[in-house]
Amino acid sequence: MRRILLILVLAAAAAAAETPAPTYKAGLAQRAFLRDDAAYDWRGSKTHALECLMWYPADADAEEKPQWVGNPPHAFASMGMAAPGAPLAPGPAKFPLILLSHGTGGSAAMMAWLGTELARQGYIAIAVNHPGNNALGGYTVQGFTLGWERAVDLSRVLDGILADPEFGPRIDPRRVGAAGFSLGGYTMIRLAGGTAEPLNVDRLAEECSKPGMMDLLCYDPPEFPDLRKQATALAHSDAAYTAALEASAKSHRDPRVRAVFAIAPVDLHFTPESLKAIRIPVALVVGGADPIAVPAYNAEILAKEIPGAALRILPGGVQHYTFLDTCTDEARRQQTSLCADSPGVDRDSVHREVAAQAVEFFARTLARETK
Repeated sequence: MRRILLILVLAAAAAAAETPAPTYKAGLAQRAFLRDDAAYDWRGSKTHALECLMWYPADADAEEKPQWVGNPPHAFASMGMAAPGAPLAPGPAKFPLILLSHGTGGSAAMMAWLGTELARQGYIAIAVNHPGNNALGGYTVQGFTLGWERAVDLSRVLDGILADPEFGPRIDPRRVGAAGFSLGGYTMIRLAGGTAEPLNVDRLAEECSKPGMMDLLCYDPPEFPDLRKQATALAHSDAAYTAALEASAKSHRDPRVRAVFAIAPVDLHFTPESLKAIRIPVALVVGGADPIAVPAYNAEILAKEIPGAALRILPGGVQHYTFLDTCTDEARRQQTSLCADSPGVDRDSVHREVAAQAVEFFARTLARETK
């Protein structure tokens, strides 16, 4: 009953809240970390770099222009308004930092709706293209199945941006948070300290053969229709991949990350013990009509097990891909699975509402010390 009341209170508060007035204009920059580092686990990706997009509070004289995913006039989605290369705002001396993690098969650009708003509210936000799991660099079995390595990506991006000569001196390392969508939401729980049992593809196949299984690991994602078949073959032929699968039991908690905001998170076999041990603030938000990260099997379980976690379930037909950037008209005609929202759902309005929730969450949780 207490959990239900919490959901209702959060929903009512969010419905009454308005998006805060922008404090800054949004700047846009690109960075690449660990370029050509042979020692890093690139998960089979041909791109050996952690390529990032960054949104930041820009100087008041910056000129914002429309930004797009893809090239106009055939762009896939809008990234909103931003000023590429604009100078950082002169004050304050240091800004909080938010690490961003995209969903399975997506890209850093698809987090623009959140990154841009964070920048306008005084945060530096940086999103990484996860190797082997992003639409720009190609898909690999390792990139789709070694999800815990995404947390390592974010930790290395944090190392890189703190050492960056332009942005590093303007970041407050005591005020670092993270936000992610879908598998990026899973990545948030990994950063917070969640772990899972070692992943064994043969045992998983046996479990998935049982009738009525709702485990997401039992289904191939649309971006990789024969993933399970290829993963099984690789596990039987590549000792390094088998060893990497066993590392799912390892913790990737980064103590520098002090709060996480998980959007439509997926719960891929987190152990209850590891979830109960999480000690940083966690917020979870998911659409009530989400057919992929079904709340009852994902966010609600996480909220129940993580101490103090705040859960918000959005009503009114909000689905999984509502949390992607808003599609162009052309993309809506060609990519209905990613671009079509339920009747009555306005994607831009949902973005504004959830971004406002994220801003409020980080303003509150990054204002104090956490362990």
